[in-house]
Formats: sequence, structure tokens, C-alpha cells
Amino acid sequence: MVSEQLPSSYSNSSTWLKIGLFAVGLGQSFAFVLVPPLARDLGLSEVQTSTIFAISAVAWAMTSATWGRASDNFGRRNIAMIGLTGYAISLIALITPLLLAKHGLMDLLLLFPLLIAGRLINGLLGSATRPAAFAFVADNSLPSKRTKKFARLESSFLAGTVLGPLLGGFLFLFNEALPFYLFSSLAIVSAIGLYMNMPNTTKIKSANENLTKISFLEKSIFPFLVLASLYSFCQASLLQSIGFYVSDSFTNYTDLPLLISMSFALLSISTIISQYFFTDFFELNNYKLLILGSFIMILSYIQAAFATSIALFYFAIILNGIGSGMVRPANASALSLSQSPDNQGSAAGYLGSVIPIGHMLTPIIAMPIYQYNPSNLYLFSAVLCLIAVIMLLTVSSFKTEHTDNNVT
Repeated sequence: MVSEQLPSSYSNSSTWLKIGLFAVGLGQSFAFVLVPPLARDLGLSEVQTSTIFAISAVAWAMTSATWGRASDNFGRRNIAMIGLTGYAISLIALITPLLLAKHGLMDLLLLFPLLIAGRLINGLLGSATRPAAFAFVADNSLPSKRTKKFARLESSFLAGTVLGPLLGGFLFLFNEALPFYLFSSLAIVSAIGLYMNMPNTTKIKSANENLTKISFLEKSIFPFLVLASLYSFCQASLLQSIGFYVSDSFTNYTDLPLLISMSFALLSISTIISQYFFTDFFELNNYKLLILGSFIMILSYIQAAFATSIALFYFAIILNGIGSGMVRPANASALSLSQSPDNQGSAAGYLGSVIPIGHMLTPIIAMPIYQYNPSNLYLFSAVLCLIAVIMLLTVSSFKTEHTDNNVT
């Protein structure tokens, strides 16, 4: 039960959860930036490198819902700690084979399977952090503040993705393994902070708890998962195509790597600002955030498809960040509010399981579209966002502002 006055332990727990998600963002973004070129220099192909991340994404999708249910039964803190520890181990397991192979201390034949194994740890164990964190915040937040609280968690992760390549690149100049060990250490520190400050809460037991288990096909869950899947594909295809699109479309510019890095930075920063702006200063309800954010994303993809200069492309990226910053916390909050207290972990787990869908489908769907015509990929994403708008206008689950029973 949640009252107007939350205990100080919630504030401390929330802070450590944000630090943990920030650490995850640092390592995730830096791994995407550094690992592919290092692996290619050691003889792995682009297909092999993308396979390393794709397998991890599949594992993430398969285990996230399980970790969400586990947090219901074994406690939010314990499962969040497992996720952070698994993520920390995966970072070390990812960089170690690369460095051993680079310095001739390991047979190159072992590199590919060891990289798969290292990244797989993140998919199997690292997937535990997010559903446990969001379920804990849902357990301890008022419905009227749910979107704001979720936006704070998202912003912590996104702040890490912004600083990851910058801080990691600087540390990499001193020692190749230093950023990986530092980011993994921060995750361990946050896990220890959770152990010392966060109560190991479980779900509120209901009288008919053992009669039925909530399914992802429930009307109060499935539409939100479909919506999240559409956004996931659009986001993943954008992230994985930015480097190619800038390099292919703006060849008259010099220092393309800097332009590409700026694109990622603008996307993350505009997303963070949007999350704070629309949840603090203009407290729109979830439905309005989803509608408005989806329309802004449609405009952003159309703008990107027809951008004739890097400035216009940057404008499209900023628009996309603004729209994404509105729809992601709103969808998570709307799903949470549609569930009873004893289903928060399961619902958060189901949502976490569809987040990697975009990265799983991008090599199969998005990249072939890009190879045919780069602009068509962004127009395709605009169509997907239009489908999202049609769903929002026609499916009743989105229109009702639910309030759960967490409030006293």
C-alpha cells in the first residue's frame, strides 16, 4: 500500500536503482560502440558481430517476464541485485576475450563463442534489473505520479547511454579494459547499495492468487505490448541505421564519425529533456502523451527520410527524441496502472520482454529495407507509428485512465 508520505527507504532505494540503471546505460552504449570494430579487426564479420548481440536480445526477451514474476515471489531487491551483478559479469566476460585475442594470448577460434557466451550472460541475468526496478517503483508510487517516476528511471538509463561513449572513449585512451571494469564496478556498487538500503519487498498477496496467473494475452496487457513492440522496432532500426545513413547521405561533410556521435547525443539528450518537461511542467495524462508523442515521431521519421542537410537530419533526430521521451514512460505507466498490485512484477516483465524485439528484427527487416532505399526505412517507421496512433484511437484499453489499488 502507498500513502501520501513515502518512507525514506523508498527514496534511498530509488536512488540506488537509478544509479544501477545509469551504470547499465554506460556499459550498454559503450559496448555497442567499441565491440563491433574491435571484433572486426580480429577477423569477425559484421554478421558474426551482430549475431553476438542478437542472441543476447533473444535471451533477454525470453527471460525478462520470468524475472518479473520472480521479483513478485522472491523480492524486488534480490532480483534487481541479480540483474546488476549479471550485467557486471557480462561486461568483463565481453572485453576479456577481445583483449586476450588482440594480444595473442588466446586462439582466435575461441573468440566468437566466448563473445557469445559473455554477451549471453547479459541477456540471461542482466534482464532481471529492469522489471524488478519498475515493479518496485510501481509498488511505491501514487498513480498520479507513476508516469513521472517511470520517466526518472528511463532518464537515468538514457543519461548513461549519452555518457557511455564519451567517458568510455576517454578512459579507453589510458587502458583498453578500464571503462569496462569501471562500469561493471559501478553496477556492483549499486547492487551493494540496494542490499543495504532497499527493503526486499514482494507483491501483495491476494486471496485468489493461486487460482490464476496473469497472461500476456490479457486485454489489459497485450495492447501495450504491441505498442511497445512497434516503438521498439522504430527505435532499434533508427539506432542501427544512423551511422550508415549519415555516412551515405552526407558524404560532402568532413569528420563523419563526429557527426554520427552528435546524432546519438542529440537523440538521448532530447529524450531526457522531453521526459522531464512533459512529466513535470506539463503533466499530460498517459493517453495524451502517447497520442502526441506518436504524432511527433511520425513527423520525425518523415523529416529524416527527406533531410537534405545534416542540420535538417539533426532536427529530425531531436523530434524523435522528444516523441520517444513521451511515449516510453507513458506506455509503461499506463500498463502498470491497468494492473492490480500483485501483478506489477509480471506486467513489468512482459514489457521488458518485448523491448529487445526491435534489435532482433532490425537485421531481418530494417536492414534489407535500408539496402533497397535508405529513406524507405524511415518512411516505414512512420507507417508503424501511424499504426500505433490508429491503435490508440480504436483500442479501449488505452483510453481508460486506470488507477490501481496501491493507494491508501
